[in-house]
Amino acid sequence: MIKKVVIAAAGQGTRMLELSKEKSKHLICINNKPFLAYLMDNILLAGYIEILLVVGFKPELMAEFKEEYLRCVEKIGINREKIKIEIINQHEILGPKDVAYGTACPIKCAKEFVGNENFLSLAGDNFYSVEDLKSMNIDDNFNYVAGCENDHPERFGVLVRDGDYFLEKIIEKPKEFAGNLINISFYKFTPEIFDKVNMIEKSSRGEYEITDAVSILAKERKVKIKKINDFWMDFGRPEDVEKMKEIIENANNKNK
Repeated sequence: MIKKVVIAAAGQGTRMLELSKEKSKHLICINNKPFLAYLMDNILLAGYIEILLVVGFKPELMAEFKEEYLRCVEKIGINREKIKIEIINQHEILGPKDVAYGTACPIKCAKEFVGNENFLSLAGDNFYSVEDLKSMNIDDNFNYVAGCENDHPERFGVLVRDGDYFLEKIIEKPKEFAGNLINISFYKFTPEIFDKVNMIEKSSRGEYEITDAVSILAKERKVKIKKINDFWMDFGRPEDVEKMKEIIENANNKNK
């Protein structure tokens, strides 16, 4: 049974414009509650009890968020004493943004927290359902990348299958159709990932990309694809605030 989740939440989120000028996009409020709180609610409700927040932009605000979240967590039926939430400042470990940045950096920071256990890794500016989070609790010796079907795969990384289950490769923003199953920044990793993130070099964007580490594992036939069944949302632009409100409203109506 997997217990640990690493949340990448170091960025500011400049595409949110004025909404993220004074705080990171993860802390933008929807119905008086930060976006990140909704994500963490679902993680805990899915049965994961240890969360590592890898932060960077205005870490003091993330520390305040953590304390407030812990004060309120029992409102969703979670016993505060049974969970653990830790914060690590990515820039204190790896250096400033111009030295080390990218989607692989939170994993580089998480080795001590994870130890020798399997764990989930996800983006703190993405939203996943409780059921989809549960579905990734696969405590075996393989790594998994979650995918969902999308009408515009050319905007994302497309997951290419090797047979029925295995990942062959990830094609970033393909110019020619390569499939419609896209990468949604949601992984189950074994501790093998820590060696792989230390093997990769900066990409053409000047960043350390987690997909480069995943690709190494895929070549070793150690990565499977897990298709999610509910939904996925990338919380990255101002118009996504209203979309998130709709998701919350629909969830509330469903639970009535």
